[in-house]
Amino acid sequence: MAGNPRNGRPYRRLVDWLRSQRLPCWICGHNIGYELDARHPLSFTLDHEQPLSKGGSLLDHANARSAHRRCNSARGNRITTAKAERRSRSW
Repeated sequence: MAGNPRNGRPYRRLVDWLRSQRLPCWICGHNIGYELDARHPLSFTLDHEQPLSKGGSLLDHANARSAHRRCNSARGNRITTAKAERRSRSW
């Protein structure tokens, strides 16, 4: 039985590569606290632009993005980050 691919060396290399770039959050655009504890809501996480559940690649550098833990969790497995436009009824 294979282990969790996120515990493997290729995934850890991808996370280290992305962390070394120290980019802002791709979802909200604000700076990420790279020195914060991993459980902090504003700490760094690797997010996949194309969610894995929608066919995105786990180890593809082009699919990897820096994000806050909070932003990544709030986005879930949605493909877009833009909020749906609310339209009012014209009576």
